[in-house]
Amino acid sequence: MSALSFLPITDWIALLTFIFLWVGYTLFSSNRQKYSPTIANQLSANRKEWIEQMIERDARISDITSLGILQRNVTFFASTTIFIIAGLLTVLGATDKAVSLLSELPWIDVDSRAAWEVKVLLLVITFAYAFFKFTWSMRQYNFSIVLFGSAPKPSSDAKDKDLFTKHCNWLLTRATNSFNYGLRAYSFSLAALCWFINPWIFMACSAFVVLVLYRREFKSNTLAALYNASHHNSEKPIEEYSD
Repeated sequence: MSALSFLPITDWIALLTFIFLWVGYTLFSSNRQKYSPTIANQLSANRKEWIEQMIERDARISDITSLGILQRNVTFFASTTIFIIAGLLTVLGATDKAVSLLSELPWIDVDSRAAWEVKVLLLVITFAYAFFKFTWSMRQYNFSIVLFGSAPKPSSDAKDKDLFTKHCNWLLTRATNSFNYGLRAYSFSLAALCWFINPWIFMACSAFVVLVLYRREFKSNTLAALYNASHHNSEKPIEEYSD
């Protein structure tokens, strides 16, 4: 028990709550999208229509260019994450100076050097996770560009077209999911910043992040637009929300 005494019990509770909310929401959203409209599965439906229309075009330059733009967005976040990690490691190397400076601020809770280092390490781990997700998403977009370049001709057999559409959309879905996981890590990193203020505020911010993510993925006008666009013949469109 003494090995864990470098953090107060409230900080351990806050840290475990943070991990539980992050992992729990990830599992919840992955399971929920199997039977309920979400931004993730509606994007998949829209991508399927895009790929089907792309196959019927002789000129696919605009499609490959659009995919390249998506890839550059991921590349930007991956590069930015590296700089953030480097900055956090620099702060970690100047722990004594940072602790002495921040301990004078009334709204910052610095119990000890070890507590400060754990809080910074949490941010480092969070952004490292985001970096791996962004880079894997970037590579998957690279693979997708290759697939777009090898798409069947408009005169190809319908079976070949369906097979290409299925697997190309599958790969793009994985690329999008990896990017989404990286962005989710950014959202939770903002909650982790609140740990420097107070463990109770840290828990409250973690719960708030889950609420914001839930509203955006399951109860947003963006979801309504995506769903209604891919179900334009449906008699039951999703109503718009007040977000």
